[in-house]
Amino acid sequence: MVTESLADAIVAAEKVVRDAPHVRTEQDLVEGLDYLAGSIRAALASAWGFERDFPFFIRSATPYTKIGLDNPDTLYFSARIRDDAEYVVTGRRGATADLSFQILNGDYSPADVPDSLSAFDDRAIEIGVDGTFELRFGPARDNPPKNYFVLGPRASMLLVREVWSDWTSQPGTIAIQRVDRIGAAPDGHDEVLLGKRYNAAAKTLVQQLKTFLQFPEWFYLKLPVNTMTEPRLTPGGLATQYSSAGHFELDGDQALIITVPASDAPYQGFQLGTMWYLSMDFANHQTSLTADQARHDPDGLLRFVVSERDPGVANWLECTGHQRGYLQIRWQRTSREFTAADGPKVEVVPFDEIADRLPHYDNARVTPDEWRARIAARQAAVANRMLG
Repeated sequence: MVTESLADAIVAAEKVVRDAPHVRTEQDLVEGLDYLAGSIRAALASAWGFERDFPFFIRSATPYTKIGLDNPDTLYFSARIRDDAEYVVTGRRGATADLSFQILNGDYSPADVPDSLSAFDDRAIEIGVDGTFELRFGPARDNPPKNYFVLGPRASMLLVREVWSDWTSQPGTIAIQRVDRIGAAPDGHDEVLLGKRYNAAAKTLVQQLKTFLQFPEWFYLKLPVNTMTEPRLTPGGLATQYSSAGHFELDGDQALIITVPASDAPYQGFQLGTMWYLSMDFANHQTSLTADQARHDPDGLLRFVVSERDPGVANWLECTGHQRGYLQIRWQRTSREFTAADGPKVEVVPFDEIADRLPHYDNARVTPDEWRARIAARQAAVANRMLG
C-alpha cells in the first residue's frame, strides 16, 4: 500500500503529541491534536511540492497549517530548487512593510537548523516604476546581470516572506520557473513516484513535529520565565531581522506589562505563542499587534498588557486560556544595529494594579464597543489576506 508509511507516521506523530512534555491540560492536548492535523496537511503539501524542475511557490504556513511560531503578520512562500539550475522569479511589489528572500541549504531537523546561504530584502533588487520585478537565481557565473543571485552549494529552498504592518495593505504577487524548463512539461506520475511522495510526507511529518518541540529548548525555555531578551539577529533568519524572545507563566490574577520603544524600522510586531510553538488564534482574538495596530503612548513607547482577564486597554494581548506560552518581538527591514535600548522591559504585576502601573492609562483605555471593532477588523483582514 503506497499510503502505509504515512498511516504509520500519523500514529507515531500522535504519540509524539500525546507524550510532549508540556502537555498538562485538556486544552494542551486538544491544541496538539489540532496541530497534528495541520502538520499532516503541511507534510503532504511539502511532499507534493517537492518539484525542483517545475517548481511553484506553496504557502508554508496558514491559519490551518501553522508551524515554527508562524508570524501572524507574514505570508510565507517556499519553492524547492537545485543548486545547478537557474530559476526566474517574477512578481509585483505590493504595499506591504517588507518583502524578503532567503536561500536555505537543508531542512529543519531535531538536531539542527538549515544554514542560510543568503538573505536579502527588496532594497537589494531593482523594481520597475509599476512595481514589477524579475529576479534570477542560479550558479555562479561571469558578469551576472542585475537582479542575479548565486544559489550556492547545496541550495535546496527559496523562501519568500511578505510582511504586513497594516493588515489592510495591498499584497503583491510572486511566481517561479526553472529557466530551461519553460514551455516543457514534466513526466507523468506513476505509483513508484507517488510512493516516494507518501514516504517523504511520512518522514517530514514526524521529523518536523520533533524539531519544533526542540526549538523552544534551544531559544526560549532556558531563559528566566517572564523575561525577554535584548534584540538580537534572528538565528538562521533574515539579515535585516532582529528579535526579542521569552516565555511567560501567569495565573489569572497576574499580568505582564511589556514596554518597548516604537521603532524606526518599517516593521515591528509582537505576538504570543502556544507551547506547541505556534501562533495563537490571531483572527478572533488579539494575540498579536504590529506598531501600526498598537496604540502609542504620548512618550513614544508602546506598552502591552499580557493577561487572561480583560484589562480594558487597547494593547491587551489575550492569553486565551494559556497559563504558559511564548513571547516574540520582531523588527524587520532594519537599517542599523539594534541594542538593549531598543528592546523591551518586562514587569509582572497583579492584575488589579494594571491601571496604576500604566503611566498613560487614560490614553490606553478602550470601550467594549471599541474592542469589538478591533476584533472585527482583524477578522476581516484575515479573511481578505491570509486565507486568499
